[in-house]
Amino acid sequence: MQLEEFISATFRQLIDGVMSAQEYATQKGARVNPAATAFRTDQGMRLWDRNDIAPIAEVEFDVAVTATEGKESKGGIGIFVGSVGVGAQGRSDVTNQSISRIHFSLPLKLPST
Repeated sequence: MQLEEFISATFRQLIDGVMSAQEYATQKGARVNPAATAFRTDQGMRLWDRNDIAPIAEVEFDVAVTATEGKESKGGIGIFVGSVGVGAQGRSDVTNQSISRIHFSLPLKLPST
């Protein structure tokens, strides 16, 4: 996979994931990446909602994406988050492996009572 393809696929999947999370969050009274976000320097540069002065959490992601191609395997791409792996992997004596890391954060306003 070329760098251009990797970046494009990463952003498309990130956007689709955020949109899906936003739809679910709306049903539960939460907001993912809310528009009315501001930093409050008197609170240690924390994020707050400008509308109701509620705190906003920043959820950080660090994702490793591994692409493997082998002489005797089908190859595959896997995404590994923590100790959980998702994806297809083949077995081969000779392999080429590429590992890329994606680090990003998303603001999340949790439901309040």
